[in-house]
Amino acid sequence: MAEAFNSIFKAELVRNKGPWRGADDLEIAVAAYIDWYNHRRLHGELGLIPPVEHETNHHDTTAPVPTPSG
Repeated sequence: MAEAFNSIFKAELVRNKGPWRGADDLEIAVAAYIDWYNHRRLHGELGLIPPVEHETNHHDTTAPVPTPSG
């Protein structure tokens, strides 16, 4: 899925004279967006905190699930 998404980006935004000069510029922009989306975006359904903070809080407050010994 990610590879198909990346291919669409390259086709639409690089080869078709989009705002980026090449695939490297596009990949950097996508990585920056993903970083913002996961680490700085305030998510309304999570109490206006970033998703990564919510995940950390969940792991800190949830007891580990015991694994069956085999």
